[in-house]
Amino acid sequence: MAKETKNKSFILRIDADTMDALEKWAADDFRSTNGQIQYLLDQALKKAGRMPKKTKNPD
Repeated sequence: MAKETKNKSFILRIDADTMDALEKWAADDFRSTNGQIQYLLDQALKKAGRMPKKTKNPD
C-alpha cells in the first residue's frame, strides 16, 4: 500500500535578500529550497515544543 502524504500547499511571500540566502543555504545542505524551508520550520517547531506528537497507525 502506498504511503499517503497530507502536505498542504500555500503561497509564501519573502523578500529577495532572504530568498537568496535561503537558496544558498539549501544548496549547501543539498536540499531544495522547499525542503530547506520544511526542515527549518520542523526544527523551530521541535525546539519550541510545538511539534505535535505523531501517532502510530494500528495496521
